[in-house]
Amino acid sequence: MRTSLGEVADVIDAARVLYADEPATSELLDGYAQRLREPLRVAVAGIVKAGKSTLLNALIGERIAPTDAGECTRAITWYRHASTAHVTLHLRDGGTVSLPVRRVEGRLDLDLQGRSADDVAWIDVGWPSESLRSTILIDTPGIASLTRENSQRAMQFLVPENTPSAADAIVYLLRHVHSSDVRFLEAFRDTAAGTSQTVNAVAVLSRADEIGSGRIDSLVSAAAIADRYRRDGELRALALGVLPIAGLLAEGARTLRESEFIALREVARLDRRVREALLVSVDRFVRPTATTSLSIPVRENLLARFGLFGVRLAAALIRGGASTSSALADRLVQQSGMVALQEFFASHFRARAVPLKARGVLQGVEQLIRERPRPGADAVLGGIERIVARSHDLRELALLADLRTATVSLSPREVAEAERILGGEGTAVTARLGLRDTATPAERDARVDELLARWRALSESPVSDRYTAHLCRMIVRSVEGVASEAAAGRAARGASDVVLSGGPA
Repeated sequence: MRTSLGEVADVIDAARVLYADEPATSELLDGYAQRLREPLRVAVAGIVKAGKSTLLNALIGERIAPTDAGECTRAITWYRHASTAHVTLHLRDGGTVSLPVRRVEGRLDLDLQGRSADDVAWIDVGWPSESLRSTILIDTPGIASLTRENSQRAMQFLVPENTPSAADAIVYLLRHVHSSDVRFLEAFRDTAAGTSQTVNAVAVLSRADEIGSGRIDSLVSAAAIADRYRRDGELRALALGVLPIAGLLAEGARTLRESEFIALREVARLDRRVREALLVSVDRFVRPTATTSLSIPVRENLLARFGLFGVRLAAALIRGGASTSSALADRLVQQSGMVALQEFFASHFRARAVPLKARGVLQGVEQLIRERPRPGADAVLGGIERIVARSHDLRELALLADLRTATVSLSPREVAEAERILGGEGTAVTARLGLRDTATPAERDARVDELLARWRALSESPVSDRYTAHLCRMIVRSVEGVASEAAAGRAARGASDVVLSGGPA
């Protein structure tokens, strides 16, 4: 059985009755109810200069998040879909202030009007971007900042002491695995997931082009490093995946202007020896030269927008056939790693939006009641326990995390297969079964039969300890769920065919 947000909302309503005489607690519960109705909340976090705002702009598809070191970058900023653009400051004293929507050189100008970040609880930005319809993105100050207040502001939001994290999932940016990164992800896992230790984070090597010193094949090297982190490093127990992203390239590609394409095309059309000499280094690219008609400010802008790696790659793609700005933008997005991250969002975060939101809300209500019990509290706690016990998707997430930390009497191949069945490589039927997307119904049915036979045998094996046997039974339930989902899909398609074939000529 899958989690029902309606049942979770009923738990909130029951808790409201218990604490009806406490306005502050009622407001907290109203916030939990609002969270259930909103799109999934995904926070973007990382140490200073990891490229958070740049990646956020790439995800939104517009250059609206400020990337300088001003006061606004020290505040927590929420970006959500709205029919018309608006910016609202939520102050620590409880007041709100509407800011004018103003852009400077394409970026949104978040002018705090003389206030410091210490005066601001959070900034709410509504923006008419299709990318924000299904996800609320939250920009946070840098972890391990030189300014202690900045780090505390981010930590208090993402890993609060007495309540669940306000984020349902997190994209954590790192340039390499630092002890500060590991400590934060451990804290987020434990706070965000409670006793279930739900894996709801993805780690991103956000400046992957720098790993290969700006070479065109830099992302290949970065992908190998990311795969090693994912399989063998400390990040395995803390994140569902590790992905390489050239963040600056992704932002530049998604916001590419026609004038920039024309400038990049001129670089691509230079004689090979001239072009290679010009692209040897940043200094060489922007020094005065008669070999190109591009002015120094134009070349400086290209570096600021794409980096030397991006200019080199764009020139190569144009020479390879990207003859329009839209074609170049599409190929740069693909090369940047952004497509893989967007697919990860879809298959791991948005596909799990209901259990991820429910887990955080249920944890918050349970924690509230246990810390401040009242007559009738046992009934509410019983409702939470029933939801968790019946919701297989919540238990799947807990088991997926356990497989990365607990010791089980399974072979490495069996552990990998168990993770895949539980959704570790995506929640689609073919992803769970380990089949290509074009697999036929017969191939799916054969794989289901194979997996059921293997995992039922493992669950009944006399050499399996109690926990491993329980895990294997949960795997069997997941395979049965996949089989039901596949059958329902075939039935739906069959009904559609009947309607189409029986309609008027």
